[in-house]
Amino acid sequence: MPLAERPLRRLPQLLFGLALYGFSLALLVRASLGVNPWSVLYDGLAKQTPLSFGAISAVVGVLALLGWIPLRQRPTFGTFANIAVLALSSDLGLLVLPPCRGLAARSALLAAGIAVNALAIAVYVGARLGPGPRDGLMTGAAAVTGRSIRSVRTLIELTVLTAGWLLGGRAGVGTVLYALAVGPAAQLLLPRFAYRGAAEPAGPAAPDCPPGAAGGGRPGSGAVEVGQVGAVGAGREVAGPGA
Repeated sequence: MPLAERPLRRLPQLLFGLALYGFSLALLVRASLGVNPWSVLYDGLAKQTPLSFGAISAVVGVLALLGWIPLRQRPTFGTFANIAVLALSSDLGLLVLPPCRGLAARSALLAAGIAVNALAIAVYVGARLGPGPRDGLMTGAAAVTGRSIRSVRTLIELTVLTAGWLLGGRAGVGTVLYALAVGPAAQLLLPRFAYRGAAEPAGPAAPDCPPGAAGGGRPGSGAVEVGQVGAVGAGREVAGPGA
């Protein structure tokens, strides 16, 4: 859906949702109980380079965007906002959130990170301003190969998860809980935030990008990124940005 349609309503929603998503990643990192697959990769690369977690996420986002070229995907304003806002908000979150000690406190941070992440997905996907770079990569690859979005997402996320873990990224029980909980929670919340165009009939709005369609789904054809922008856990799809 074009940015020109009610930008004063949809643009703040997009930016707020993306900022919230980046902050949720910081919560998950500080919990130190495992993060989502893409964040495992960012965490691992951040340990091997002088770049920050947010800077790594931006670099990976740009590289994923370059992968759109052979897939003939077209980025939108939301795609570029995804790269910039997630990088800034995740680094800011890590700056203001101190390292946490104690299993109870870390478990609380993990639960908060998952809940905030699901809310963030519903908010920014609901703005319907296009997919994040990782989501577009997943949905584009699915279209070109003829495989399901679910299978392509699972393959990509397992690849980045393994690479991140080998680099020292934090994978753990939080990674599993994220995969199980974020998709259903985002799907439950999405109808409350999904923008419905003036020309669309009454009824549940169908976001351009479904969280979970490609991963924490939402993209031009639409999947969440999870990230975050995400990637939501494998196997759950929200009908309807990446994070």
